[in-house]
Amino acid sequence: MTKRVSVLVALVLLPVLAGLAGGFAGELGEMVLDGLSTVAPTGIMIAFAVLYFSLMVDAGLFDPLIRGILRVARNDPARITVGTAVLTMCVALDGDGASTFLITVSALLPVYKRLGMSPLVLSGVVCLAAGVMNMIPWGGPTVRAMAALKLDSSEVFTPVLPAMGCGLAWVLLASYLIGRRERRRLGALTPQGEVDAGTERDGCEQPTRMAGDGPGTPWVPARPRTWPSIFNLVLTLPCWSAWSWR
Repeated sequence: MTKRVSVLVALVLLPVLAGLAGGFAGELGEMVLDGLSTVAPTGIMIAFAVLYFSLMVDAGLFDPLIRGILRVARNDPARITVGTAVLTMCVALDGDGASTFLITVSALLPVYKRLGMSPLVLSGVVCLAAGVMNMIPWGGPTVRAMAALKLDSSEVFTPVLPAMGCGLAWVLLASYLIGRRERRRLGALTPQGEVDAGTERDGCEQPTRMAGDGPGTPWVPARPRTWPSIFNLVLTLPCWSAWSWR
């Protein structure tokens, strides 16, 4: 908190010092190896997913999804936040919170940036939906509860179905209320008649500048990327399936 050392150094040194102070110097190496073997698969998965989906965002894999959400939402922040909640509920069915956040945020963050919406709204709505969906039988908390109580999934999950249904309904309502407040905020910031660059006007997508172009460069329409997008989608679906069934 005092910013005297980096977070990484503090996270490494503090457990080592605690182990030495507790008299576990002889077992410290074995403990480190056990800890690394436990967290290494998750760390590798997260590192790969961050790099992979960052590349896919730059390649335009999620552009059709973005255009679909904008077409349905009609640049309405309230509809976009509700769509964010619905998309999170669908992605969270794999039971993995890390991949849920990576996929949902990667797909929808450009939409929020394009419309000038706050990224905090995106993270808040995703957290709301993912928190409720985390109660599915193959989710982490439910699996640990079944293992600790030695119960079947039906004995643990069936009683919480009404509460889960109410939670999902509340997530949709809260998403709409948050989006309506964001709509009022954007209406107060944007003068009447002004349209942000990059948004659709009169049903036509506005052309964009090429990367690296300077001021005065004429605007050019974006070239379609049909076949590269299909190829990237074919690569992404097996990764998504592997995360869902691992």
